Amino acid sequence: MKRSFAIAVLILGSAIGLDAQQLEPRAYSISPNGVNIANVSYGYSTGDLNFDPSLPIDEGSAQISNFVASYVRAINVAGRSANVALAVPYVWGNLQGIYLGTFTEVYRSGLTDSFARFSVNLYGAKAMKLKEFAAYRQRTNIGASVVVSAPLGQYDPAKLINVGTNRWAFKPEVGISHALKSTRLILDGYVGVWLYTANTNFQGRTRTQEPIVNTQFHISYDIKPRMWVAFDANFFRGGQTSIDGVVRDDRQRNSRLGVTFSAPIAKRQAIRLAYSDGAITRIGGDFKTISVAYQYLWGAGL
Repeated sequence: MKRSFAIAVLILGSAIGLDAQQLEPRAYSISPNGVNIANVSYGYSTGDLNFDPSLPIDEGSAQISNFVASYVRAINVAGRSANVALAVPYVWGNLQGIYLGTFTEVYRSGLTDSFARFSVNLYGAKAMKLKEFAAYRQRTNIGASVVVSAPLGQYDPAKLINVGTNRWAFKPEVGISHALKSTRLILDGYVGVWLYTANTNFQGRTRTQEPIVNTQFHISYDIKPRMWVAFDANFFRGGQTSIDGVVRDDRQRNSRLGVTFSAPIAKRQAIRLAYSDGAITRIGGDFKTISVAYQYLWGAGL
């Protein structure tokens, strides 16, 4: 009974770490060389948890909040437009469900794994100073990026549920962004894969996870300078886990739909609002998510 209860709680806790669900419109947008962007955001997710059908768990759900502070700097790499980003997230929330007729609830809060991202434009946009950038008109850009997630989050191997993962993760990705001529529409598409190292201290055991392939598609419309709206979709598949070589039936095959709105609120400031919902969820969190972000820009002569 204790072992079965532990399995139930473990699966409830998996909702905290579904990093493949992110929707990121205009991830390969160009900024003038030397621009700095500080960003703070708050997000709230609520919804159901879907498990391996063989497990006796009913009415699984979660309410999760997160706060993220991040910094981005546009740089010149071999004459190409590029940027580096650092982000530190904090997560808190409740996860609950009914296991064999008994209600189970868990609350966790703490710093989760931090990450860094490097992105470079490979085709379509050289590195530009502010004056050049003012005359720039996008056509087709092709970029590549890599995200590195470091195991810096709060983690206690004695607990089944943690906000940190005690492992490294890497996401190489390529993306294309095309502005339709004579319109205000921009089409974006990305293909990436999350790769994970093993958690070698998962309650004294080793937990591994297969890669998760992630694709994203975005259609955005420029309402006016610095104000735009985007319609977002993604599809991600994979991520089956094993504990000491025992494979679990938790392969993900999910997708999300969303909308994002960004607008300036001052010369160097902007606000971004986003909403997304699960379209298809086999395993994991079928969440409704809302978020708000504030951005401040400086440098490069702004």
